[in-house]
Amino acid sequence: MLQRWCIAAGCDTVRGALLILVLLAGGLFPAPAPAQDNPSTSPDGGIHLGVASCASSNCHGAREPLGTSSVRQDEYSIWSQETDPHRIDEHHRAYTVLLEDRALRIAHNLGLPDAASASLCLDCHADNAAADRRGPEFRLADGVGCEACHGAAEGWLGQHLTGAGHKADLAAGLYPTEQPVPRAELCLSCHLGDRKRVMTHRIMGAGHPPLPFELDTFTATEPAHYVVDKRYVGRKGTENGVQVWAAGQAISVVKRMDAILDPENTPHGLNLELVLFDCNACHHSSYEPRWRSQPAAGLGPGAIRLYDANLVMLQVIAARIAPADAASLRAHLLALHRATLEDWSAVQREAAELRATALRLVPLLAGHDFTREDIAALAAAVMTVVVNGEDVELSGAEQAAMALESIIAAMRSLGYLTNDTMTAIDNALDKVDEALAGATGYRPEPFMQAIGSLRNSIPQ
Repeated sequence: MLQRWCIAAGCDTVRGALLILVLLAGGLFPAPAPAQDNPSTSPDGGIHLGVASCASSNCHGAREPLGTSSVRQDEYSIWSQETDPHRIDEHHRAYTVLLEDRALRIAHNLGLPDAASASLCLDCHADNAAADRRGPEFRLADGVGCEACHGAAEGWLGQHLTGAGHKADLAAGLYPTEQPVPRAELCLSCHLGDRKRVMTHRIMGAGHPPLPFELDTFTATEPAHYVVDKRYVGRKGTENGVQVWAAGQAISVVKRMDAILDPENTPHGLNLELVLFDCNACHHSSYEPRWRSQPAAGLGPGAIRLYDANLVMLQVIAARIAPADAASLRAHLLALHRATLEDWSAVQREAAELRATALRLVPLLAGHDFTREDIAALAAAVMTVVVNGEDVELSGAEQAAMALESIIAAMRSLGYLTNDTMTAIDNALDKVDEALAGATGYRPEPFMQAIGSLRNSIPQ
């Protein structure tokens, strides 16, 4: 599994790397959320014209920013790695990895002839539009191309070329990726899953790696092909990475609770759908003493634990913005974990409560103007969770590290940190990266120490 951690100044400066291989064979879970609960719709319908329709040097295929438009105009070049081959765009190469030995081995383990022709894999590794919705220049081998995120271009491309503006493009069907909630729903449809894209423990057992995800960090490491400057703000409004992180955590919780509530994931006899649970609760050496109490779970040693890292982060956010909801999340999360020792109906009952609270938080967080005081308090709270040992297994450590990358990037872009301060912070972040390097070699204590050093480097 490739380790890449990043920190972004604005939206397009990458510092390191993040834990992800690529958009592999699907999301983690199906998502049966009722339509009225979904804050957005997917970018689907219409003819997909292919990335070539965007790649003209006068449109989005310039070798470098032209400076003559309200957008960079080198977006295609960034996506296709033509400007910097050392910065890997995982969306661009998502299809080609299906041709590699590892993907072929996973496919064979699942009884598939190959990965490059299986919908199970293509639904996330490519813009897998139906055959009758592919234009003459559409190429499945382009991977996760423009229309996979921005929607079928047939409906909006003509309007887009008139230069009438972003609002007109949206009205014509362009997907609103600049808005935190629709962006979260879209990204999570692969990085977590929906009804079309399903990950199971069987697929992971066949060799597919876990998919840890955090919306703002992944936006930056893509690498982002836009910059939040005055022209961007004029067209699309301000973007605050902390707001994106917060909304992404809330949507992640909604989707994970959807998975628990899905009748397809109800246990059958002794068989649990283990993809709902935290991999690291079981997948570590039995010869090294790794277990430690996790207050958020309240479970003893030997109990498998539902994945709850997003819920822990959402509690941290809500404690600052909506304390009553934070208390509700805390109580029902403990009850959820206890219920796994009792019966699945109790698990679903608590999941429904957690889902309702997270759904209530979505518009609040997506619309909240995170102040300097909010951002500083959230950074301190995330570090406290780690330093106090409240959630320091690998899944929790990943989410905490990505949260801090996002928060510190926002501090930097908003001018809250001096260059001298950033030098000390960058050095501390390097230690955080080292502590997380290699999932199989992760140990909580070095990570906790690294976060403690980071806390000391950030001005209070």
